[in-house]
Amino acid sequence: MIGPYVNGAAILVGSVIGALLGPKLNPNLKLRMPLVFGCASMGLGVAMIVKVKFLAPVVLALVVGSVLGELIQLETGIQKAAGRSKKWIEKFIKPTGEISHEEFLDKFVALLVLFGMSGTGVYGAMSEGMTGDPTLLIVKAILDFFTAPIFASTMGLTVGALVVPQFAVQSLLYLGASQIMPLTTPDMLADFSACGGLIMLATGFRICSIKQFPVANMIPALILVMPLSWLWAAYLH
Repeated sequence: MIGPYVNGAAILVGSVIGALLGPKLNPNLKLRMPLVFGCASMGLGVAMIVKVKFLAPVVLALVVGSVLGELIQLETGIQKAAGRSKKWIEKFIKPTGEISHEEFLDKFVALLVLFGMSGTGVYGAMSEGMTGDPTLLIVKAILDFFTAPIFASTMGLTVGALVVPQFAVQSLLYLGASQIMPLTTPDMLADFSACGGLIMLATGFRICSIKQFPVANMIPALILVMPLSWLWAAYLH
């Protein structure tokens, strides 16, 4: 297993660099680069969406998954965990105080999806588990290495805490890929990619502060989309 380690190291090192250089970074970089990263997230999302095979189960998974996320208050739980992480880290590291607590929580949730739950990361981990090729995760690590410092410059080392869910998700998918992949079809993987792309698109809007989509509450859709795609292909198509 290589990809999850490389990706985690990129996020952690980038976060440390950003937290240390925060006051010294050009203010224009802090202001404008998140817009670039948001645009990149939206572009990746669109590229993944066009792979869709069956649109109906993708939309159904997104709607039902989002409802489940709202009912269990997934995003609220993540925000509470983010708040606790921030307070714990601030005991040891003086906060920059450049953004409000509400803005911090919004960006933390968006980064959680971008770093740990994106379609690229999920599919990349599954692909490495089946083929041994970590290329997709290494490409993602390069992007994350440049993304993390910009956000850590205003959010502090708390961004580095995102390594925990990122590594956990990718490792579990890597280890479970040998059981998951034989049960999938190319159409199911295409619809999975499209569902992840929709969430990535919403994440991009959120990072750019255009629209505050409840992206964390949409995550359960990634669990539902492949079974629904199979059912659609088997019985309704």
